[in-house]
Amino acid sequence: MKNYESAEDYLEAILMISKEKAYVISKDIVEKTGYSKPSISIAMKKLRDKGLINIDNNHKITLTKEGYDIATQVLDRHETLTMFFKKLGVNSITAAEDACRMEHFLSEESYSKIKEWIK
Repeated sequence: MKNYESAEDYLEAILMISKEKAYVISKDIVEKTGYSKPSISIAMKKLRDKGLINIDNNHKITLTKEGYDIATQVLDRHETLTMFFKKLGVNSITAAEDACRMEHFLSEESYSKIKEWIK
């Protein structure tokens, strides 16, 4: 991975796909992210080497406990920030795109305050 942000994006994509389908394969991640199959293959190897995913003999990808924990945190931030921007009047597409960029860099303090404000 070039940076931790991309690893978080891949983990989030795996989590989202696993909520929609019985199992996740590289092709699903290609379709979800728009990245090339070779890029996904390299990323999956790196995530596996870091202990964040498992890949079985049938090429099915699952999150490890650590990978799942990271993915759920990122997804929660993404959903919370998207909702925040939408409440401010930002259109849904822009809100989701901005949330995707900010979810990795927002401090815990700011995130907590946004989450409180939304409730």
